[in-house]
Amino acid sequence: MPARQKSRQRALQILYLLDMRPEGDVTVSQAIRTFFQSLGVEEDEPQMDDDPFAEQLARGAAEHRAEIDVIISAHSEHWRMERMAVVDRNILRVATYEMMHLATPPPVVIDQALELAGKFSSPESLSFLNGVLDAIHHDLVSPAAKPASALPPESPPAES
Repeated sequence: MPARQKSRQRALQILYLLDMRPEGDVTVSQAIRTFFQSLGVEEDEPQMDDDPFAEQLARGAAEHRAEIDVIISAHSEHWRMERMAVVDRNILRVATYEMMHLATPPPVVIDQALELAGKFSSPESLSFLNGVLDAIHHDLVSPAAKPASALPPESPPAES
């Protein structure tokens, strides 16, 4: 598996770990540390080296989670975030973060997200994830077409 795809998989697993714990129970840094410590044990190897790209994806998706979740919700008709499969919503979070904040071409991000879904999710999820990510990509390319619910709230005008 190519290094960046492996990093995306690791980021997904870290976010899954965070999502399965009660909110505030574990920090992103603790989840990253726990993940890499357990990965070495599972693979009967010494503790894994850091994976800067996986950490960047996991931290970024976690830190921008509220913003990302609003965008995903706006593009996933009839699906609330909490009703989505944990794996699916975290694939969406990683991919949305990468499209919004990194220089990876969106078609590559979507393709890699679908590969992760093929490995960790159900076959039925592929078309759902593809549709949501494609819609997010199109809105990022042409912001004028964004639905109002996907736009960040305007701040009130400053008083003079």
